[in-house]
Amino acid sequence: MSFSAVAQTPQRPLPGAFMMTPALANRRQSTTAASSIFSPAPSAPTAQDAGRQVAQQQTQIAASQRPGTAAPTNILTWRATTLLGKGADNLQEGISSEYDISANPAWVPFQKVKLYDIPERIFDQYNEAQGLSTNMGLFAELNHAWFTIDNSLYLWDYTHPNPDMIGFEEQPHAITSVKLVRPRAGVFVNTITHVLVVSTTSDIILIGVSSQPGPGGSHTVTLYQTRMQVPIKGLGVSCIDGSARSGRIFFAGKASNSLYELTYQQEEKWFQNRCGKINHTAKGFTTVLPTFGSKAPPEYVKQIAVDDTRNLVYTLSSTSTIRVFHMKPGNVLDLIIARPLAATMKDISHMVSRSELLVPGTTITSISPMSATETSRVSLMGTTSTGCRLFFSATSGTYYSSDSSTAPTSMQVHHVKFPPALLPGQTSSSRGPSTQMTAYQSGAPVTDLNSRSLTGTRTSIRYAPGYFFCFVRTDQNPHNDILFMSAPDSGRIKGPQEVSSATKFAESAMWNLLGGNVEDVGLVTPPFAASASPLGFGNELAVQFDQPAAEVAVLTSTGIQTIRRRRLVDIFAAAIRYGGGEDGLEGEVRKFARMYGRGETTATALAVACGQGLDVTSDARVAKITDPEILEYARKAFIDFGGRATLNENSVVDNGSSAIDNVRPSPRHEGIALYISRLVRSIWRAPLIREAVTPLGGLVVLPTVPLSKLQIVQRDLTQLQEFLDKNKSLIDGLAGPEALGRVATKQDEIALQGEHRALNALVRLILSVIEGISFVLVLFDERVEEIVLSLSDSSRQRVRQLTYEGLFCTSDGKDLAKELVKAIVNRNIANGSNVDTIAEALRRRCGSFCSADDVVTFKAQEQLKKASENGANSESGRILLNESLKLFQKVAASLTMENLQWAVEQYVSMAFYAAQETDRANRALAWIKDDFPQQDSRQSAFESRKRCYDLIHRVITAVDQASSQAPEMLDGDYTTTAKRRSEAYDVINNSDDEVFQTSLYDWYLSQGWKDRLLEISSPYVVAYLQRKSIDDVDHADLLWRYYAHYNSFFEAAEVQLMLAKSAFDLTLEQRIEYLSRAKTNASTRTMGMREVRSSRQSRQELLREVSELLDVANLQEDILQRLKQDTRFPDAERKAMALKQLNGPVLSLEELFNGYADQAEYYDLMILMYEAADHRNPSSIRATWQNLLDQVHTQTVNEGSPQPWEAVSEKTRSLGIRLNLADITFPVHELLPMLEKYAFEHQRGKGPATWVVDTFLDLSVPYETVLPILEAMFYNDEAPFEGRNRKYIANDMLYVIHRWFVDSSRSGTVVFGSDENAAAISETLKVLLQNGGMDEARVEQCELLRVKIDLNMR
Repeated sequence: MSFSAVAQTPQRPLPGAFMMTPALANRRQSTTAASSIFSPAPSAPTAQDAGRQVAQQQTQIAASQRPGTAAPTNILTWRATTLLGKGADNLQEGISSEYDISANPAWVPFQKVKLYDIPERIFDQYNEAQGLSTNMGLFAELNHAWFTIDNSLYLWDYTHPNPDMIGFEEQPHAITSVKLVRPRAGVFVNTITHVLVVSTTSDIILIGVSSQPGPGGSHTVTLYQTRMQVPIKGLGVSCIDGSARSGRIFFAGKASNSLYELTYQQEEKWFQNRCGKINHTAKGFTTVLPTFGSKAPPEYVKQIAVDDTRNLVYTLSSTSTIRVFHMKPGNVLDLIIARPLAATMKDISHMVSRSELLVPGTTITSISPMSATETSRVSLMGTTSTGCRLFFSATSGTYYSSDSSTAPTSMQVHHVKFPPALLPGQTSSSRGPSTQMTAYQSGAPVTDLNSRSLTGTRTSIRYAPGYFFCFVRTDQNPHNDILFMSAPDSGRIKGPQEVSSATKFAESAMWNLLGGNVEDVGLVTPPFAASASPLGFGNELAVQFDQPAAEVAVLTSTGIQTIRRRRLVDIFAAAIRYGGGEDGLEGEVRKFARMYGRGETTATALAVACGQGLDVTSDARVAKITDPEILEYARKAFIDFGGRATLNENSVVDNGSSAIDNVRPSPRHEGIALYISRLVRSIWRAPLIREAVTPLGGLVVLPTVPLSKLQIVQRDLTQLQEFLDKNKSLIDGLAGPEALGRVATKQDEIALQGEHRALNALVRLILSVIEGISFVLVLFDERVEEIVLSLSDSSRQRVRQLTYEGLFCTSDGKDLAKELVKAIVNRNIANGSNVDTIAEALRRRCGSFCSADDVVTFKAQEQLKKASENGANSESGRILLNESLKLFQKVAASLTMENLQWAVEQYVSMAFYAAQETDRANRALAWIKDDFPQQDSRQSAFESRKRCYDLIHRVITAVDQASSQAPEMLDGDYTTTAKRRSEAYDVINNSDDEVFQTSLYDWYLSQGWKDRLLEISSPYVVAYLQRKSIDDVDHADLLWRYYAHYNSFFEAAEVQLMLAKSAFDLTLEQRIEYLSRAKTNASTRTMGMREVRSSRQSRQELLREVSELLDVANLQEDILQRLKQDTRFPDAERKAMALKQLNGPVLSLEELFNGYADQAEYYDLMILMYEAADHRNPSSIRATWQNLLDQVHTQTVNEGSPQPWEAVSEKTRSLGIRLNLADITFPVHELLPMLEKYAFEHQRGKGPATWVVDTFLDLSVPYETVLPILEAMFYNDEAPFEGRNRKYIANDMLYVIHRWFVDSSRSGTVVFGSDENAAAISETLKVLLQNGGMDEARVEQCELLRVKIDLNMR
């Protein structure tokens, strides 16, 4: 609803921002950008907030492990939504060198998958290209490799056994480098998924790449000519990188140390081509690192890396200098940090006194960014030529820089990870007692600072959440690189189980001898991310069943080797396979339990037993482990190592609670809950549906989780359900009553009962999730759009907000699912389908959502609907009615109120009002909603129905007359007449005929019965008043009263606000009254009558808008009253025009300031407008205050009374109260010197000597504020308070100190608030005695006061 309104008042405009404003000359210097007046941006979440969140989660999990009835749900909710561990944020400042390198192939973190040969055609081309430049690399995300020979580029799918070559040979210059990047949005058509950046000796060329996924994970790649290229002759481009988020492309060459950006756009512009280049470092690098006179080779950029999460670009130069650039919109790139190698080594020297690995000659070979979503502490990792990993933290001030809009200002080495002490071919077990994993008695691991195991590092790369690949070339084997791989051990980082695992960032590692030199490496799978924030980002355990294991491709001169990250479940399965005998297997499981805990061990064993383990087969395929021996031993480990529930008898005594509530479930229970949570984590908090709009404007409802994913989750849970059912006789808590025969004590019996309750709840939860997923699959088998649209508005909104967690675990979700089931059945009934078939299918797939009583109810509804179609007066109709009634009687005990109401409405609707029969098309209602157009054919339909309604009006009159002649109550009970009158009005008011209700309300108002309209609780009243309120102020006034009557204060405030802003003929006083009422209503939190309530944010926004408009209206009222008394108008006509304009709609602050207050020189109102507009220009505020003092002084001198100092003091007090001593518009540090100067120059010897400081002290300005200002004036010795005139300031200082001393003494606290303040004031009094120039009386008072202060301090 909206009234016809004048232009709305802008929110917080800046007074005087228009350069043509009259009387602006004296403040012209204060005109600034309007952006300074807006509210500051909301602050980012702090580390303390994250800490509180973790603490709350830990409290929840601790509480959930007391297995009450809600325990499994609580632990599952927490496990599914919270990911333990902070990943790279666990890297503390300092050094380390701990790696776990195992001799057992089952425990290695990676495994080779397959070696793809390079096609023979490539070798043939290479052999023919002797003397020509060649290069090769990977596009791993597309499963493609590339090879360049001179000016030709070739691509092939390395996973295909006989791939086709895709060639680019359309330019004549030798190719120097190639990079695949994401394009800028909106430049190319949607089919272009990537851009191939090809640099030659002459140009950089952009080639469009279309990648379409195919079966089996393959990709079909097509190249497109873009006709975009830029000349780069002489640059020798060797490195390229791009921003995946913004599509910006950066490159650099060996000819200089400059960083360039390649710009490209869809069309040419007046001063910009489609493609160009920008040198971002030409202006500043020579000033950072001058090289004049140096004989060293020129510095150049050897690597570029982009961090989109922080909007940073890193470069590594040939001198191992790291530079950091900040990306800004508009192709802006600012150099913010330059970190030479010497500065890096200096940082390390504070952590390591001496190391052979960090000596002159050591260089940084590569860098890898670490995203802000992974870690808030560390932003970059660099690897030295000796294999040391340097972790850098970029900070802005004293905070870690993780905000993309804020550029860091410095970068330091945060942590140094030294190479492993083990050489290739050695393992932790082969060396005996290794320093690598052996701890001192204190538990601190030994750090090896001089290991040469990674000396000769050529390059390295790091992938989230910490996969480290380091390529080493030794002099002994220069033609075959050695690959060192490490990965964080999420299980041990999450919660170390041993003292020897004291390191907070445990890593497992392995060596791999490559059959050639490494050319390139790339990530095949999507980047890892267990969460969108550092908290839980690196928790691989949580997503091991949810995301594919990371896979990396390594290109060497002999082929492409793919390497797969092994999940914990794969390691457990491999440990069983390579355990070596019965004792060896048990030893491996016990080792697993020591490292990861029994809960994690049982969860992993359960996963393997349910078929989740994967391994690489002999034909290089990754397949599920189906070996019966492995599955059997995993089942045995789950049962044997599951532990037992325990009873905490102390808690029973302390809390007085029942014993079963203090049973802590077994690790087996924790393992089951962990496994369930990891299966459902991706769907747990996801909504069931999302709505979208088709290109033609229709509604389409889609699942937020792909149905294939739901089917996978359901399949895994079904396997778990079958496993538990098959082995329940061997599992304590599921075995049934026979398990009680195995207990020996009463405590064991209680513990077993608690275990049974906890495990049984998990079993029920598994069943609930399986059936819930079945229900969702059934829902999307139907036309879900029609089903959702058939629901009521409130139910439809609840369906939009329903998550899988709510569906599985809450009664409200179950009820909503049943409502959807009914909608499915009703839709099929309406389409003529057999209800028995539908209901039986629902019962079979999701029985908890469709019971036997539900089936009978559906059948009764079907019979009733058919009866209404056949007609109640027909023979078949009566039979169907009787049959439906019998069916409803059978399930009367289970009928919901909604079902009952629907049935009653159906029965009543067969004898509906005759008025509706005369207008079945409801043309009268359409005529009403079209605002009663004249000479419309629909008017006759309305008149015809109105004649029927007039008869009802006569009935109402007769009922009222009859009831008025009889008493309403007799002997405390309602009379029969009163009851019949109430029943009649119930029928009238509950009619759903909107045309009738509209006619009824018109008749009520024509009779003057406004109060009767207020007593009707019906949505038709609101619609009626909203429609009428557009053109009539009386109806609008009645509308807000109606809202307020039913406690809908928010809606009432909205109407009052619209009235205040409307173009109705209202005075300013009436508008202020509406705004005052609106402010009161908007502040009231009582729930209203509407079903859809206003949110807290909407209420706050409305209250803010009303308050701001009320402030402006009050200022307008002040100007109006001031102008009424102003005699400066040249004629009465202009004054009347101004008063009329002010006594109407609320004007904007600009209009009030520029059109009235500024021109009329109402300086006090101008200051109030500064506060209302949040104006923060100190010079204009100071000038306005000075003008106000001068104006008040002049007026009082001319008028003769009161005394000028009294008028100035009173004006200052009144403004201070209205401004609430705002720091900006009531600057005490400016006003106090201003008034002191005024008193000295104009009112010396008049009035009390201390009237200036009394003015501020009476306003409750703190003594701590007033005294330092006076003290600064005393010491500054500035005119006019210089020389002997300083005594006036000294007198005021003495007066303030004396009042402060008296007030603080009366309060009974330490005088002056603290001993430090007292000592400082004593010294100030000493200075006043020496240099204050005070008279003898004040000197004596000062000495006495100083003595009192000293006595109090003793």
